[in-house]
Amino acid sequence: MLKDRKITISSYVKIVLAIFWIFAIILPLFKMLSNMADVDVAKIVTSERFATALKQSLTVSTVATLVSVGIAGLLSWCVARTGIRFKGIFSVLFSIPMLIPSISHGMGLIILLGSNGILNKTFGWNINIYGFSGILLGSVMYSLPVAYLMLLDILKFEDSTPYEAAEVLGLSKIDKFFTITLPYLRKPLISVFFATFTMIITDYGVPLMIGGKYNTLPVMMYQDVIGMLDFGKGSVIGMVLLVPALIACLLDIMNRDKGNSAFVTKAFKVKKNIFRDVFAYIVCGLVAFLLILPIATFTRVAFVEKYPINMSFTFKNIEKAINMNLTDYLSNSVIIALVVSIVGVVLAILTAYYTARMKSKFSRVLHMLSITSLAIPGLVLGLSYVMFFKKSFIYGTFAMLILVNTMHFFSSPYLMMYNTFGKLNANLEYVGKTLGIRRLFILKDVLLPMSKETIIEMFSYFFVNSMMTISAVSFLATMDTKPVALMITQFEGQMQLECAALVSVIILMVNLVVKGIVFFTKRRMAR
Repeated sequence: MLKDRKITISSYVKIVLAIFWIFAIILPLFKMLSNMADVDVAKIVTSERFATALKQSLTVSTVATLVSVGIAGLLSWCVARTGIRFKGIFSVLFSIPMLIPSISHGMGLIILLGSNGILNKTFGWNINIYGFSGILLGSVMYSLPVAYLMLLDILKFEDSTPYEAAEVLGLSKIDKFFTITLPYLRKPLISVFFATFTMIITDYGVPLMIGGKYNTLPVMMYQDVIGMLDFGKGSVIGMVLLVPALIACLLDIMNRDKGNSAFVTKAFKVKKNIFRDVFAYIVCGLVAFLLILPIATFTRVAFVEKYPINMSFTFKNIEKAINMNLTDYLSNSVIIALVVSIVGVVLAILTAYYTARMKSKFSRVLHMLSITSLAIPGLVLGLSYVMFFKKSFIYGTFAMLILVNTMHFFSSPYLMMYNTFGKLNANLEYVGKTLGIRRLFILKDVLLPMSKETIIEMFSYFFVNSMMTISAVSFLATMDTKPVALMITQFEGQMQLECAALVSVIILMVNLVVKGIVFFTKRRMAR
């Protein structure tokens, strides 16, 4: 009877979690797609405006992805396969662009290379950054850190044994690359490519800021929904944007499943090579400089009188932004980010425990529901929430923004915990049952203490992304619940670039503080 009761309780919890996911992800998505029933889809997709936006989105996203993945591959090789020092510092510098909204990258490029850009005026250049070239540069800056971290993780766990065998057999470096490296990287590279492509094609921050007349699908969706309240056309565009995200999600799932088999890898021993290391220093230093330069530039502009007319230093922009409710909106963002982090971590732990430690057919269903948000861009999720929750009691409240952010960013932290729980001894619960120890105590006293670093990383992921996102919340925020990141588009629309830059700097500082706390906490735990 006790056994039946335990099974009933665990099944009940799984059912409750599954129902939650259906209401939080599946039904809103179906509501958005069903909204196309009253829309002339053929007329929209065959229109010249849509065709142009689709073509331009595919073109710039493909080129930016190739450039981003190419540079990321070179950087990850420099860090993983050379003898350079300060690898940790370089990785931090490469990752800083992840801590600000994508729209801030576009703003930094405008300040540098716009019609009144600092570099254009200083060197007498006449570079036109608006349009394709601006979106390309901004998208590379925005996506490069993610591509770099993914590729670095792949290279760090590559086994050196095949290379040692190839060296004994006398294979050249070119032969090693084509017979060992390329087959090893082929499938992970496909996942990295599609993940990066999805990030770029679904982003509207960079194109909105610097795209000019070069319209892309996300910007078109944003303009039609926010400007014209055309939810039908927004749903059609949202459906199109789901396609690359769905492909990226499926590839990621396939590769994760094949990468779960445990085996011992032998780390690479980096041989001394002065020319290789000098080349690596030059590449890492140059890329770090180019990534940080726009951020440093808009940090400078945040404290000028009036860009580009009067570049004298001032703190007046802080007062101006405060008068426009900066402190209220910053408080909103911090509160939302904290609650999302706490709720997201608890939900991820609970879900991962049932899917990773209590295997069943229903667990697999729950697992698939939990990773669904990987395939839903923020703009699409936000629009689906508008349609599904519009007449509900949570619409227009903080709960609405907390829910959408939790769902938007849930899958990656959940997979962190799922993989961590999956690596821990599968017999712990059986031993505990033999000793009369309940599952709850095994989770509390054994599994969670062994997963502390993962939990901290999960909290950091939720917080940082919730602080800087503008996509999922742009359709849902009200004047009372507005996050501070949305002030960037507000100030930019009012031609107050200095205040927009100030908001970007504040978001960066908050996220750097959180990342610093996480770093020192993990370091202390390691000791």
